[in-house]
Amino acid sequence: MTKEKELSFEEALKKLEKIADELQEEDISLDISIKRYEEGMKLISVCHKKLEEAKKKVELLVRKEGGKFQLKSFDESSMEEDGKEL
Repeated sequence: MTKEKELSFEEALKKLEKIADELQEEDISLDISIKRYEEGMKLISVCHKKLEEAKKKVELLVRKEGGKFQLKSFDESSMEEDGKEL
């Protein structure tokens, strides 16, 4: 697997889905299965990193008292404290 860090989330996910399909085939050798598993783990890491980066960029529009809105950074822990579902 080359340059997996440069892949977009969608590209990495597509490759990961292809690997999952290949691993479900009954006629795949153990050596190939292990290689595909390793590739898949790298792709999972890429996807996770991309999702974390996106999460940091997400802003929520929150209604304050008086009906005014303000932008607030997305923070799961603050949402849970507010009693709001994600």
